Amino acid sequence: MTALLSVTGLTRRYGALVAVDQVDFAVAAGEVHAVIGPNGAGKSSFLAMLSGEARPDAGTIRLAGEDITRMAAAARARRGIGRAFQTTAVLRDFTVRRNALLAAVAARGRGFGIGRAVDRDPELLADARTLLAHVGLDAAADRPAGTLAHGQQRRLELAMALAGSPRLLLLDEPTAGAGPEESRAMVALLQTIRRGEIRLGDGPPPAMVLVEHDLDAVFALADRITVLAQGRVIACGPSDAVRRDRAVRQAYLGDDE
Repeated sequence: MTALLSVTGLTRRYGALVAVDQVDFAVAAGEVHAVIGPNGAGKSSFLAMLSGEARPDAGTIRLAGEDITRMAAAARARRGIGRAFQTTAVLRDFTVRRNALLAAVAARGRGFGIGRAVDRDPELLADARTLLAHVGLDAAADRPAGTLAHGQQRRLELAMALAGSPRLLLLDEPTAGAGPEESRAMVALLQTIRRGEIRLGDGPPPAMVLVEHDLDAVFALADRITVLAQGRVIACGPSDAVRRDRAVRQAYLGDDE
């Protein structure tokens, strides 16, 4: 497997607490690699180090062979890493269209400029329309983002993350707070993304690192699963193998059978 993302010995400490302990991890181009584990396993700290929000105390992170371990989050975004957060990060007072427009502005590397009328730029408007149509929000384009239902806000945030045509998407609990119907809709949307049906430009579909508690979503989406417990990797492999792993059942599912 040729790794798009390669992580070696990644470690993060908070005082005496070792949140992430010597983690090795890899994601191939186009792969969906889920990270699961009980609360306090180190999943959020691990994702924060991948995105550049937190600095590791040890270890290396490489994207397509380039060492990005000390690179800032904005620079990683320019290298092709997209991010969707557990707590939705849309601009609630702005319209849905303007949220998508601002993501398109950032993705094209343009400055906002004082008085710049981004909502009259034909290229940006075309990008925003395409993204919103892909995630089923074109009819809500003129609504304030804060008035959308929870699942719709998650879809808007995902559209914004896709504006830069990322090579790698980091997804933190995309079904968090969602009901069964919203969860199924999010899984279907992510499956559409992995097939390359939602994309600006002609590049391949992004690989994904998926941190998720909903095991139905994980098993529906993931090519491989890494399981963390107390900051360490206790299993890594295809979903069927991880499902059968005794250490996983004990640590994550609380099941000895």
